[in-house]
Amino acid sequence: MAEMIDDRTMENICILAKLSLTGEEKEKAKADMQKMLDYVNKLEELDTEEVEPMVHIFKEVNVFREDEVTNSDSKEAMLFNAPKEKEGQYQVPKTVG
Repeated sequence: MAEMIDDRTMENICILAKLSLTGEEKEKAKADMQKMLDYVNKLEELDTEEVEPMVHIFKEVNVFREDEVTNSDSKEAMLFNAPKEKEGQYQVPKTVG
């Protein structure tokens, strides 16, 4: 059986989680947490000696594509749609006083 959650531990949890619980709520939370600890303890009984650790349930390692530059637009073509252009750059209104 897992370590028992006592009133002192419950108080520390309430402080750390910034919870304001009534006595009844504390007892219910304490019982729920004890069930969780008991379940984890039960899982520790499983024989996982031959089980390979995994990061994800799917076998795909990396499904992302390579980051390749495909934009071949020229500077002139991009500036063609600019409302204002000055010295080969976008000209924007002054935003800082």
